Amino acid sequence: MKQSIYERITDAIVADFEQGVAPWVKPWTGSADPVPHNAATQRAYRGINHLLLGMRCYADGYRTNGWLTFRQAQERGGTVRRGEKGATVVLFKPLDKDEAPVSSVLKRRAIIRAFTVFNIDQTEGLDDLEPTADTSIPWDPHESAERVIDQSGADIRHQGFQAFYAPSRDCVYLPERALFPSADGYYATALHELSHWTGHKSRLDRDFSGRFGSEAYAVEELIAELSAAFLSAHCRIPGQLQHSSYIASWLKVLKSDKRAIFTAAAQAQKAADYLLKPMGQQPEVSQQAA
Repeated sequence: MKQSIYERITDAIVADFEQGVAPWVKPWTGSADPVPHNAATQRAYRGINHLLLGMRCYADGYRTNGWLTFRQAQERGGTVRRGEKGATVVLFKPLDKDEAPVSSVLKRRAIIRAFTVFNIDQTEGLDDLEPTADTSIPWDPHESAERVIDQSGADIRHQGFQAFYAPSRDCVYLPERALFPSADGYYATALHELSHWTGHKSRLDRDFSGRFGSEAYAVEELIAELSAAFLSAHCRIPGQLQHSSYIASWLKVLKSDKRAIFTAAAQAQKAADYLLKPMGQQPEVSQQAA
């Protein structure tokens, strides 16, 4: 049992790393509760539990890092919504000398137990624990960037602590604007995720898995980075690198395929043109190789 818990947790983390993602890293601040904690006791989760709940919170777009067991939710007069899947946390309990087999006292000093907890966003009837938005940060909107976002027609949901495009739901998730240290950071992130949105099969139908194989995901990130840079220049806002973790992968692709950067730039221009078209912008004729 002990080994299966270790394997299950390790496999989940490895799966994220294999995708080139560290989901607990985010380019924004301002959350009222960035540290995972038990909403009933207010105790912060530590070590591996901090890591696991932080990953789950950012990946699923929860508005809060407060967690409860099923029983704790009931004790406070609430309940977990039907069908919700909980997150795993572990408890290490030190072994008393009398509890441990004589042959393993020196090797085993604790036992590990797994528990299931649920985010506040997965519950009902716990209004007193609902997060409140921080509106204290002033906002300086960019008119042109707002027009690109508003006229895209994309389903954009402001919630949670992570920015990403979900192909299965065909929607863009962004943290609340107040969580970004600047308006420029928000717009750069939004334009990046909208660029991913253009690749859906119902729009530009962008899929390079056949050409780039295992590096296709990194190439898609490069396209989104370039498209966001083109759009940022058009809107007269500073561009920002969103995913520096892909630089090594990009270098690998560019070194092995001398046409890759031309393809990425051409596809990025198509993505930018797609988002600018509703604004009456006429895309320029491109001579780039695709």
